[in-house]
Amino acid sequence: MKDLKRLLMVTHSAGFKHDYLPTARRVVSSLGEKSGLFEVVATDECDLLNREDLKRFDAVLFATTGELPITDEQKQDFIEAIRSGKAFIGVHNATDTFYKFPEYGKMIGGYFMAHPWSQEVLVKVEDPTHPSTRHLPRSFWVKEEVYTFKNWSRERTHVLISLDNSSVDLSKGTREDNDYALCWCHNYGKARVFYTGFGHYVELWSEEWFQKHLLNGILWAMRLIE
Repeated sequence: MKDLKRLLMVTHSAGFKHDYLPTARRVVSSLGEKSGLFEVVATDECDLLNREDLKRFDAVLFATTGELPITDEQKQDFIEAIRSGKAFIGVHNATDTFYKFPEYGKMIGGYFMAHPWSQEVLVKVEDPTHPSTRHLPRSFWVKEEVYTFKNWSRERTHVLISLDNSSVDLSKGTREDNDYALCWCHNYGKARVFYTGFGHYVELWSEEWFQKHLLNGILWAMRLIE
């Protein structure tokens, strides 16, 4: 039997603390177990974000908020681990993290700017061939707190799912180009990075489509599926 991959899931909140986090820790751990492909170490703490401990993991998942309480040396260890090929997965508020660490913003693809729409929205699957979206209809309705992003451009990433602007009051938007992506992926150094903007509402975590979306995003980032 092949050795299981190891995923470090960090849910530290140095800002707003999302209600979904305890559920997310259970769901991600269960997804790993059921897949038979990876095991999860889920923690609210940041002490494993150092060079030696990171060597024990194949992937890091952030569902974090704010400026995480780690040293500049740890920040460099973390970003270098990703650049060297460790998979990174960001969930929802992972973009609301490390504003004072610009290299993190480059790695994940951008930063949270605002959340003007917390409602049922219509979303579009832009790439139906990616493992995280293959099972989804080309467009569907979902209740979500939609993030808008700064320091983000679709030219620097590969958009998987975006907002159908016809389903919201665009006057509340924050981007001149009205380009509101929800999920994307790209390479950073030797690593694969997967980000999903979904996850704000606890009930979403029990939805089969969302669990499959997240699981396949994780597996893609870890190069276990294409």
